[in-house]
Amino acid sequence: MDWITRLLLSGMAAVGLASIAGAAEPHVIELTQLACQFLESEDGKDQHFTTGRKADCEALNAKTAEQRLAAATPLQLKPGRYVFRVSNKDVPYELGFWLRGSGVGRLTLPSISGGGLMPGSRRDYAIDLAAGDYVYSCPLNTTPDYRLIVRP
Repeated sequence: MDWITRLLLSGMAAVGLASIAGAAEPHVIELTQLACQFLESEDGKDQHFTTGRKADCEALNAKTAEQRLAAATPLQLKPGRYVFRVSNKDVPYELGFWLRGSGVGRLTLPSISGGGLMPGSRRDYAIDLAAGDYVYSCPLNTTPDYRLIVRP
């Protein structure tokens, strides 16, 4: 093998390794939890709710969630690796995050959940999303089920 062929092959290998390394990097989606809502999921509109316990959000969302979800723009992503970086901005108790398939794909699509989000803290939730329809929420802060659409 001559030096030109070796140089071309090593260059192609370097490009291939860079592509693989780049493919492994997840996309980060930042989500901020306020009382009874995710801020970004409601198009950045802070509803200025207050809560001291989960039951406050359950009552509030029973009255307002349907209207708020109708006005919210669903999150739209392409299939791939993601990190949902979720923050508890100022809710005075532990929160969590739950992302799961919805509708027909609810049993076959990937899901992720976890807690541990104390006031002022942030936590990462990594997931490989396949094409489909999802919802995400916080069962501890009792937020609405926000829509996430994953399409190629």
